[in-house]
Amino acid sequence: MSTTTRHNWTKEEIIAIYNKPLMDLLFEAASIHRVNHDPNVVQVSTLLSIKTGGCPEDCGYCPQAARYHTDVEGNDLMSVSTVKAQALRAKSSGSSRVCMGAAWRNVKDGPEFDQVLEMVRTINKLDMEVCCTLGMLTENQAQRLAEAGLYAYNHNLDTSEEYYKEVISTRGFEDRLQTIENVRKTNVTVCSGGIIGMGESIEDRAGMLVALSTLNPQPESVPINALVAVEGTPMEDEKPVEIWEMIRMVATTRIVMPETQVRLSAGRTQMSREGQAMCFFAGANSIFAGDKLLTTPNPDVNEDMKMFELLGLQPQKPFIKLMQPETVEAEDSKFQALGEKPKWSRPEHKIERNLEAQAKGKEIQK
Repeated sequence: MSTTTRHNWTKEEIIAIYNKPLMDLLFEAASIHRVNHDPNVVQVSTLLSIKTGGCPEDCGYCPQAARYHTDVEGNDLMSVSTVKAQALRAKSSGSSRVCMGAAWRNVKDGPEFDQVLEMVRTINKLDMEVCCTLGMLTENQAQRLAEAGLYAYNHNLDTSEEYYKEVISTRGFEDRLQTIENVRKTNVTVCSGGIIGMGESIEDRAGMLVALSTLNPQPESVPINALVAVEGTPMEDEKPVEIWEMIRMVATTRIVMPETQVRLSAGRTQMSREGQAMCFFAGANSIFAGDKLLTTPNPDVNEDMKMFELLGLQPQKPFIKLMQPETVEAEDSKFQALGEKPKWSRPEHKIERNLEAQAKGKEIQK
């Protein structure tokens, strides 16, 4: 058992780890976890949808895509004061981080991005870690977020490069890697993971972990999501992920990325407390709290705190892994809007189930 961080994992090695006898897998993951982390401390984040719905992408799992007919109600960008109130509520409930998500393809310079920067400044001044997930962004935009006091940027790879083409046709896998590279040119940490249960193979799950673990440095945070199949999306008929798959994925991630915080993300409403406890034992040490993850259900924060009490877990305090960033006010910023128009890719290959869901949505809307 090695506890050192490697950046040369192969798909074959990761598949072999994933398929180990469960007791051996759990023992190895838990042992590595204890070397690198306090096993009784879990980082708690609150995810806030600051701009919901109307996304132009065709991600097969996402109810916020404008082309599918789901029950998601769109809303314009939240005000800074509303976000501050939500952040204070999250802080009082035990969260050390607020992650703000906007249903954008990519960041565009202008008043809305300026408003997001002000949100970042406001939350950082509350002594909370601030994370954003806003789509693709340029190096200059990443620098502006860093100046405002951003702690982390989330940009999930979703799945393996090979299976990515079966999920999304409106952007390329390379764009994800380029955005992560742009973030790495700043002092902002990287949060990047994926989703299991989209019809992918174990080889695809391993391929995603190869892509993440070979990044140098590895992401500071890796969310592992179980697909929440939403009616109206192309993946509405996918069967729920079994808890054993989630436990194996968490344990494998912990072994391959020993220093990373592994986040138990979407899909927790379908997991028992016992199942979640197994995931914590296997190396998960971060969760999203609050009744919603952007648009999908999530356990109530009071239920989570009861579970923490039962398991003897403590919420992690902010800025344990990295010092709190300084906030530079807008008028003192060294990085100004450049009005960039980067050419992010649009592969636009055909994904049959995405097209079928789009056609079905148009029919319903008539």
